[in-house]
Parts: sequence; C-alpha cells; structure tokens
Amino acid sequence: MLLITSIIASALTIIFIKLSFAVIGLRRKNKVGLGSGGHDDLERAIRAQGNFAEYVPFGIILIACLELNDAPWLLVAIPGIALIIGRLIHAKGINTPPPDFSKRVLGMKFTFYTLIALVALNLGWVLYALLG
Repeated sequence: MLLITSIIASALTIIFIKLSFAVIGLRRKNKVGLGSGGHDDLERAIRAQGNFAEYVPFGIILIACLELNDAPWLLVAIPGIALIIGRLIHAKGINTPPPDFSKRVLGMKFTFYTLIALVALNLGWVLYALLG
C-alpha cells in the first residue's frame, strides 16, 4: 500500500490547487485570458504554479518507488515532508513582491536536495534489497 505516498501526494495536490486558484484569480482580476498580459503579479503566480508542476511529479514518483520497495516509513516520510516544505517556501518567495530571492533559493535548495536524496535513497535501497 502507498499510504505515506498518498498523504504526501494529497498535500502537494492541495498546494497545487491553491497555486492554480491564485493564477485564475489574477487572470480574472487583470482580464487576461492567456499569458501574463504584462502583469508582474500574474507572471509570478504563473511561474510559481509552473515550477511546482515541473518538479513535484519527480518527487512523488521517487517517494512512491521507495514505499513500493518496502523502505522504512521514515525514509519515505522525511523526504516527502522536505519536498512539501521546499515547495511552500519557493511559492512564498516567488509570490512575494518584489520576489524574495532568499526564500525562492531556499525553496529550490530544499527541492533539489530532496530530489537528489530520493535518487540516492532509491538506488541505495534497491542495492540493499538485492544484496541484503
């Protein structure tokens, strides 16, 4: 069963929906059907949502792989929590005018280090399981 992955994926989906509603709200407010229409706040919202959509699927797949391969729950939960934290910090940093690059960079570091850790954990766990 993918219990931990389901919880993490659900939390990330809620964040994605919130980011999507922010884009929709700003499109309505600024009467923009496509693109940002030159509105900085809308451009930031679009990029926060897009960046989220670009990175999160890899994390969810790697978390699910760990859980499917019967890794201990902490090896599944901790990177999942780190991914959630990283994406929240990044979204906050990119959406705060002017863009708060320190939070944006911190959020990306959380995300990249988490993805790298997930790759290492998956490879390490598979080797452990094969050689075990």
